[in-house]
Amino acid sequence: MAIRRSATKRHGLPTIVQLRLTPTPVQAEALARAVLLCNQAATVVSRLAWQHRTFAVVELHRLAYYEVRGQVAGLGAQAAVRAIARVAGAYANRRASKKRAHIFRPHGAVPYDARLMSFNRDARTVSLWTPTGRVTVPYTGRPEGLKAIEALPLGEADLVCRRGVWLLQVAVTLAKPVVREPVGGFVGVDQGVANLAVTSDGAVLPGPALAGPIGGNGHVRTLRERRHRQRRRLQKKGTAAARRVLRRLSGRERRLMTDLNHQISTFVVREAERTGRGVALEDLQGIRSRVRAHRLQRRTLHNWAFAQQTTFTRYKAARAGIAFVPVDPAYTSQTCPECGHISRANRPARGRFVCIGCGPAGHADHIAARNITTRGIADWAAINQPHATGLPSPRRDRESKPPDSASGS
Repeated sequence: MAIRRSATKRHGLPTIVQLRLTPTPVQAEALARAVLLCNQAATVVSRLAWQHRTFAVVELHRLAYYEVRGQVAGLGAQAAVRAIARVAGAYANRRASKKRAHIFRPHGAVPYDARLMSFNRDARTVSLWTPTGRVTVPYTGRPEGLKAIEALPLGEADLVCRRGVWLLQVAVTLAKPVVREPVGGFVGVDQGVANLAVTSDGAVLPGPALAGPIGGNGHVRTLRERRHRQRRRLQKKGTAAARRVLRRLSGRERRLMTDLNHQISTFVVREAERTGRGVALEDLQGIRSRVRAHRLQRRTLHNWAFAQQTTFTRYKAARAGIAFVPVDPAYTSQTCPECGHISRANRPARGRFVCIGCGPAGHADHIAARNITTRGIADWAAINQPHATGLPSPRRDRESKPPDSASGS
């Protein structure tokens, strides 16, 4: 779910509470109509934005508001405003890589703000806008989620229909704890394809350190390859039975990786909290456009869920008041942590490191994690340098802000 900054207070941390709606058949039909209408409106606005190369929200509003309301019958004023903001957000980070106008899926999630929904917390119902009028729908959820809805400030929400089940994913604001000084240093985490995460303490994740049926990274790769072969075989068949199996298996691999990334990030944050350290991760933003991979490795590279793992670790560290520092990933696995010598020859094999300068050897991912720790300490010291005006460093404020979004992919 995409949480826009306007949906959260700056003094708090955003988190997501998922509620299950129980509409009547008539209400479910009205909600389905609202989802189709809002996604249709977003596609209309997106085409206008692409045609006129206008992506800023204010200019796009002036360009598209009356046009989209004229083209999409039944679209409310606030629903049109949210559709325009949604399009501006879709183009904000990926505009350079776009080759054509962004098309919104007819049944994709639709954002609702305070003008499109209202909660009756005592009755545990929510009033939602639809083209045929508001519907009041009961909701249920986990006890901790219901408690958060009753006690915390609410932001925007996404209305989702997943296999016939209506969900409302609501952004709530938690109190922001003070970030503690990492007196014990940093836990460095090297992220990779062969090993999802290796810490500077030598823990390979997933592995024995994590509870659950996943034995290790080799087990993960085997499961993902098996799922890929199964999908390819069923898609090649193309029969009705094969399509039914594909629908049943849909999302299983994504859920597996999301669960693993939650386990890895939780382990790292708890270890940092237990030892009084911070967390340092590589800043891998844009790595897919920088790395050239063989065609047989492209699927593996583009299925790498490093961004989700980083997001999970960042928000969990912020929630626990632990320092989080993204560091430059350049040459972390080719640099000797003892003498600082950098050379490609230090990596005689993918998983092995041997410094040709002073001789220390070890697993390349563990060496990279140690270098990430060193860079995290240096970057944290730079962030905390006294400001000339006596005010806090603006870079530190920037690093400690919560992420704009919390899911994978």
